[in-house]
Amino acid sequence: MDALAPDTVTSGLVRINAARVTYRGRGGAPFEALSATDLRLEPGSFTTLIGPSGCGKSTLLNAVAGFVTLSEGRVGVDERIVDGPSPDVGVVFQQYALFPWFTAAGNVEFALKRFGLPRAARREAALAALDVVGLRARADSYPAQLSGGMKQRVALARTLAGRPKVLLMDEPFGALDAQTRVSMHEMLLRVWEAHRTTVLFVTHDVDEALILSDRIHIMSSGPGRIIETIDVDSRRPRHVDDVDSTYLARRNLIMRLLHHGGARQP
Repeated sequence: MDALAPDTVTSGLVRINAARVTYRGRGGAPFEALSATDLRLEPGSFTTLIGPSGCGKSTLLNAVAGFVTLSEGRVGVDERIVDGPSPDVGVVFQQYALFPWFTAAGNVEFALKRFGLPRAARREAALAALDVVGLRARADSYPAQLSGGMKQRVALARTLAGRPKVLLMDEPFGALDAQTRVSMHEMLLRVWEAHRTTVLFVTHDVDEALILSDRIHIMSSGPGRIIETIDVDSRRPRHVDDVDSTYLARRNLIMRLLHHGGARQP
């Protein structure tokens, strides 16, 4: 396996260099899903990708996860070149994908089996992860007994239990109602601020991006590419019902870029 050049800080550093993804379409014609892309995610940062459906957000995230093979370029996490899934990179999807026959704790424990931990250690780690997301009291509940927000918290606990350096989240709150989504934002930020895992988050929601992120990359379709980067340096915590002129200006800029496909409007 190739190694990336060493860096001063090597815990959760993600480097994406000229990453390009091309698929074969109908009749064998090439289809470029992601144009050559360069990104650097600093350790402990919270970065969001936002753009229209089909713009390459999930393709880029899946390349970092090792689920998608690049046509050109490379992705690295710390000194390791990504050439497949790794315990260093955890993924939370919109669909919870919980086993209905396992309890909340059982679902987390199952994910820990790959680490070869004894049963007692798996149980302890699962309960600790559920405690982080505020669900220790529901450890013995089955998915059918949990709300949508609780199920997503179990999915997050399952991923965090493996102690990944990088956390990838692909529209994890897209199926939740507005009130539950706000509570999930608050929970996620508490977890992130406590552990400072490097986060790459995909969303269609402009407010969600502005509330959660240190940096937002706006993508345009046809083929997928980053057209603008916005650093969000507003003080935390942030709330969608407590906005200022800076928030509104950033929101309006993102909306214009999404609407006009990357052309800044006067």
